[in-house]
Amino acid sequence: MTTDDIEVRVETRFLDEHSTPAEDQFVWAYDIEIVNHGAVEVQIVARHWTITNADGIVETVNGPGVAGKQPVLASGERFTYQSAAPLDTASGIMIGHYVVRTGDNRLLQVAIPPFSLDSPYEDRSHH
Repeated sequence: MTTDDIEVRVETRFLDEHSTPAEDQFVWAYDIEIVNHGAVEVQIVARHWTITNADGIVETVNGPGVAGKQPVLASGERFTYQSAAPLDTASGIMIGHYVVRTGDNRLLQVAIPPFSLDSPYEDRSHH
């Protein structure tokens, strides 16, 4: 998904070795790649996530930067990081956005594409 020349790509995988389905604990890893296709540098200054489990329970997460950093991406540069999402249901969905400051001091809201968190313990996908 691309917003204002900033592309965000997401890949997820279920972490069976970190999950305990009998105790309703399910964990996914997600890899994010952010690419600056614009002409001016950008800095990722904040993130906002909305995480919804299979029961419809919503959790929001806000914070500075990503993965403890506020990376600056020059034109053509990319930044990748990995994080994890625990849920108490066998599936869920995440959606969010980054707040990005441009080299000319504008603030932009860059969309993160929604992605499903589905495990082999879910009978059917809700997403």
